Amino acid sequence: MSGLILKLQPRERVLINGTIIENGDRRARFNILTADAKVLRMKDALHPNEVNSPVRRVAYIAQLAIIGDADPKDAKRQLLNGIESLSQILTDHDSRVHLNKATEAVIGDHFYNCMKALRQLLPREDRLLAYDGS
Repeated sequence: MSGLILKLQPRERVLINGTIIENGDRRARFNILTADAKVLRMKDALHPNEVNSPVRRVAYIAQLAIIGDADPKDAKRQLLNGIESLSQILTDHDSRVHLNKATEAVIGDHFYNCMKALRQLLPREDRLLAYDGS
């Protein structure tokens, strides 16, 4: 049996094909057999009100592609452009590693892995945006 194996913690929520599902009181394991199912863990989701920074905006595009609210071709183009813009600002080695992972994921049409790599940059971005230079 192949497909996506989804392991959920108690009360964890997941979005599958536009429907939010909440797990019960115990851990659960699901095998998603439909190849083109739109699956997003709610704990990984960015709320539209949180999309207020460059990294979050790019990660949100990946999220929209994951859930099927963005055309994959358009999302791919926007993601590659967004990652390129981020690479002009985030030039340290660790950021480059995450940006390279995000780029490789987009090229391979793995939008979830792209979003995951970009989310690794959020703490760094938060520190940079909070820095006032004084």
